Amino acid sequence: MYDWNDLKFFLAVARNGSTIAAARALKTSQSTVQRRLVELERNLGQRLVVRHPRGYRLTALGETLLPLAEEAERAAFAVERHVAASAAEPAGIIRLTCPEALVSRFAASGLLDSFHQRHPALAVELVMGDRFMDLAGGEADIAIRAGELAGDDLVARKLATSPWAVYASRSYVAQHGQPATPAELDGHVVVEFDGPIAGHRAAQWLRTVAPNARSVARNTSIPGLLQAVSAGLGAAPLPVALGQECGLVQLFDPVPELTTTWYLLTHRDLRQTPRIAAFCDFIADNMILVRRVLVGHTLQDSAPPQAA
Repeated sequence: MYDWNDLKFFLAVARNGSTIAAARALKTSQSTVQRRLVELERNLGQRLVVRHPRGYRLTALGETLLPLAEEAERAAFAVERHVAASAAEPAGIIRLTCPEALVSRFAASGLLDSFHQRHPALAVELVMGDRFMDLAGGEADIAIRAGELAGDDLVARKLATSPWAVYASRSYVAQHGQPATPAELDGHVVVEFDGPIAGHRAAQWLRTVAPNARSVARNTSIPGLLQAVSAGLGAAPLPVALGQECGLVQLFDPVPELTTTWYLLTHRDLRQTPRIAAFCDFIADNMILVRRVLVGHTLQDSAPPQAA
């Protein structure tokens, strides 16, 4: 009989394509991943993965078992959530995922320090990245996320609306001039969105209004995009809060169709657990400061937050 715990090593290799990347995702050693994967295959009596020059690929059996292993993982996380819900006191770790661009502003705001002072038995662990972490899959407990909502298993609270505009550095404007309208971007140099943010609404808008603009750089994250614009490489859409914070030149008025909404999200099963409820209540009590972290000094929306 195989060990249920070995399934997570199989899933990590299947999702990441190599034992090195799987070890990084699981925060363990490559040798541990290899050993547990070999042990799982030995107990099953068949190979689940095969080695190829750039990592591992699934065998036919591995492809068949992958959705079943994912279903078992979801069930295991559901058990963990229900157990957590039975805890009487708020204690433990809260894994909060948010875009990398917010981290420095969160740190400077003192919000997390204030939360720890209110709840000394709780610790917030930041899970950063421009990829949306899977809350249902247990990659994080709470997300602060901008964009469209997805998933009936998530509970959302509206936090703020964030305007976007097109920015360039002062050196870029001095050399190339300042476009007065979105249409004039077509004759300028731009920095493009790539990789996990290639489908971003702002990326699609930029391609539509400036199809002939010359691209000099591509970035796979908003912080990378910000650095490229700050270095004077070209112009790009950015959140107004970031543009103002970095002293960039706003080329023209914010673009209404790029305005995004920020939400606080968590899984429905977790919402009433003491630790998650404590964090959500803290955010609600400090909404003005939270909104300043999210949208800087551009705050327009003073309406109370909406909870689902």
